[in-house]
Amino acid sequence: MAKVIVFCAALMPLIWLVSDVVVGRIGPDPGQEITERLGIAAFQLLLVTLLITPLKKMTGWPGWLRHRRMLGLFAFFYAVLHVFAFLQLILGWGDLWATFTRRPYIALGAVAFLLMIPLALTSTKAMMKRMGRRWKPIHRLIYLSALFAWLHFLWQARSDVTEMVIYGLLLLALLFTRAYWFGVSSLVPLRKSGV
Repeated sequence: MAKVIVFCAALMPLIWLVSDVVVGRIGPDPGQEITERLGIAAFQLLLVTLLITPLKKMTGWPGWLRHRRMLGLFAFFYAVLHVFAFLQLILGWGDLWATFTRRPYIALGAVAFLLMIPLALTSTKAMMKRMGRRWKPIHRLIYLSALFAWLHFLWQARSDVTEMVIYGLLLLALLFTRAYWFGVSSLVPLRKSGV
């Protein structure tokens, strides 16, 4: 039952977005609005995924861990939709290189997305079993991905950066908490350690 609730909750940003599109509440620039909302949903779910381990540590309840993979995959799902919306509704498919060179925040977003790909590809139980101890160091790429995603959104914020500052403080708190509990090495991707 808990997994069904988490699944439905993770789908809500998409349901709200589709609902707003259908009834015409999407604003004067639909392409931009759709792309931004999908990207924010991906970033929010990345942060929620990072919150799972602190919740488990603070409450002592290991059940939180049962939802981490689903949340991470939903974050990737929204990131894929964000990228496709950007390419289809804003950029088009022909000006990628020019966009990367003229708008560096796009490159930061691309790095964040590319770092999520190995996480999604290795999230099955079969891959976890096959990779053994190599799995955790690879999945620490989530910290870099979240950082690059935050920089991506912060850089393109127009006038009000309050929302991104709040997200940044939350991300910093999550990273600091993990470093405090498990050591700074637990944040370093691709490095072998026990946690």
